Amino acid sequence: MKNILFRFIITATIIGLAHQAWAQHPKEAVCAVCRVHEGTTEPEKVVAFGEHQGATHYFCSKKCKETFDSDPEAYLPPVLPRPAPNFTLPNLAGEKVSLENFRGKAVLLDFWATWCKPCVKSMPALQKLHDRFASKNFTVLGISTDEDAKKKVEPFIKKHKIAYPILLDAEEKPAWATYKVKVIPMMFLVDPQGQIVRQWVGEADMKEVENAIAGMVEKSEWD
Repeated sequence: MKNILFRFIITATIIGLAHQAWAQHPKEAVCAVCRVHEGTTEPEKVVAFGEHQGATHYFCSKKCKETFDSDPEAYLPPVLPRPAPNFTLPNLAGEKVSLENFRGKAVLLDFWATWCKPCVKSMPALQKLHDRFASKNFTVLGISTDEDAKKKVEPFIKKHKIAYPILLDAEEKPAWATYKVKVIPMMFLVDPQGQIVRQWVGEADMKEVENAIAGMVEKSEWD
């Protein structure tokens, strides 16, 4: 009888503590995973929460929490500036190209795919940015995440008249994994010193991107 009573007290205590923990958190919040995957900025019902690096993160489902727990760094607000990891990928001619080859230039890395409508929509604007700032040590560098990229990307690039460099991210350790790209399009602005200074997830405001690039290349001219 005493054992049963003891177990009941322990269970009741655990339940009570759990209710207290939930009471300390909001009923609605922006899901840390949906914010990245879907660009969600509206609060959703909190189904789960967790701690990471001293901060509490909220989720709209247990699946989102599991996704976050599997790779937390990919869903945290970006640390800026930070070093841009180097990578080496083939271009459409099969030549190996490294990010280090562009040191001394401002680079806009654009992770994209031929099937991604927002990616395709942004490409004419990216081409205009490349053309406008190319004389000021700037380049757009498109990184295709397509499967069977060589077959798909080359005719796509010719059709859409894209002239900025395109690399094929089909290596054993892809660049998109190194950069923790969870959704495309995703863009990273790298300064001439090799530091990521801005990044955009999902469909970006291209005027904002243009202003960030203009501010960087103009500053570089005066440095």
